[in-house]
Order: sequence, then structure tokens, then C-alpha cells
Amino acid sequence: MKVHGHDVVENHHIVRGEKRAELVRRLLDAEIPVMGHIGLTPQSVHRMSGYKVQGKTLPALEDLMRDAIALERAGAFAIVLEGVPREVASMITAEVSVPTIGIGAGPDCDGQILVFHDLIGLTAESAKFVRQYANVAGIMSEAVRDFKHDLDAGEFPSDAESYHLPKDAQEALGLILERKKAMAR
Repeated sequence: MKVHGHDVVENHHIVRGEKRAELVRRLLDAEIPVMGHIGLTPQSVHRMSGYKVQGKTLPALEDLMRDAIALERAGAFAIVLEGVPREVASMITAEVSVPTIGIGAGPDCDGQILVFHDLIGLTAESAKFVRQYANVAGIMSEAVRDFKHDLDAGEFPSDAESYHLPKDAQEALGLILERKKAMAR
């Protein structure tokens, strides 16, 4: 996939911020593409006191801006901005030359992520930024209920959903079963 002319590869490492700039350089030296990730980083959710929007104060905004610039300078090919105010994402996007990919960061990023399970309605509790395009969970629950009902009623599998022997094999099997019965008497 390409975002603003940059190759976005599937086998990449995602790292965040100023503290990780040296790691980014070492990964790039090992020819491993790196996508940065700042703002709400799920791997650090406990340190952040839960799934909370990041960058809501001036010092926090400045930290995010420094992180984004450090990742760009270190060679990250793109930066994910997760759970940050739209205004902050817009400022970072304007400041860095690499693509920004938003997830809960407003429409001003270069690209957008929406987790597939959220998009199709498989997540029990969704974040504010999630737009659900289908209720697959409801459809799946209904299908499982219907399947269980058909099993309990003996309606599944039906004869039409069963494989059968070819006619000549059925006849041969019938002869074998008759001989077996005769021998058992």
C-alpha cells in the first residue's frame, strides 16, 4: 500500500517518540522499516491510566510534537497518531513530512485507521471515534441461535446436506450387510 508516495509495509515495527529515536535508527540500520506511534499507545495503557485521549494540555501537546519530529528525523516512514485531539493531529501533520495515520485523531491526518472489528460491530464497547458500518455481532448471534435450534430439533444436517454412496457402491454394501446378517444367524 502507498500513502503519499511512501511504501507502507506489513512487516514493520511500530515505536513511539523521542525515547525511541535511537531504536528507530538501529532498526533502520538492520533494514527494518519503522512506523512511529504516538498519543494513546495501547501497549502503554496502564502507564497512561487507561484508554484516555493524550495531548490535551500544552505540555502534553509539546511532548507529542517532539516525539513526532524525533521519529521523522530518526527515519520512520510514517507516524500513527492515536487518541489525540484533532487540533494536535492537524499541527503534527502540518509539521512533519512523513504521512500521519490517524486513529481517533480527526480527519486532518494523511490516512485513517479503523479497526476492522469496530467497523463491523464485533466490539462490545466502542471508542468515540468509531463509526460502526455493520452489526455483524448481531447477525452472528442470530446465526448461532438458529444453528443450535436446528441441531436440537434434529433438522441439521438434513439428508440433502449429507454425502451418499454412488448407487453401485450402495448395492454392493447392501449385499455385504445381507451376508453379514446371514452369517450371524
